[in-house]
Amino acid sequence: MSDPLFFNLNDLGQGIHRVLCEGMETRIFAGDQAMLSVVRAEPNAVGSIHSHPEEQWGVLLEGSGVRIQDGVEHPVTAGDFWRTPGGVEHGLTSGPDGAVVIDIFAPPRDDYRSAGAGFATDAEDT
Repeated sequence: MSDPLFFNLNDLGQGIHRVLCEGMETRIFAGDQAMLSVVRAEPNAVGSIHSHPEEQWGVLLEGSGVRIQDGVEHPVTAGDFWRTPGGVEHGLTSGPDGAVVIDIFAPPRDDYRSAGAGFATDAEDT
């Protein structure tokens, strides 16, 4: 689709590309009030524990993993979703079949408005 308001989860050419860590990449779609991130994680990829001021909702579409939130490990499978308030430390380790996660940020994260690497622009959060 060429309309700038319509996208496809499986079109890896769309969105802002970001390598979060080894084995975990995302495509980011920024709006005025919210931002959507389509995260694809290879099997057993380990994301770093980090935080940011924006509220984040996550939906596990495919696969499995462990969502670490505020120091607590939560096993998650396809269909599970969660809310992470701003400032709460969190991360994800994907399961043996990998994972596909939709993350929604409100307000949009300024550090995700351009391509890059890491979970944030600060070196300690990558």
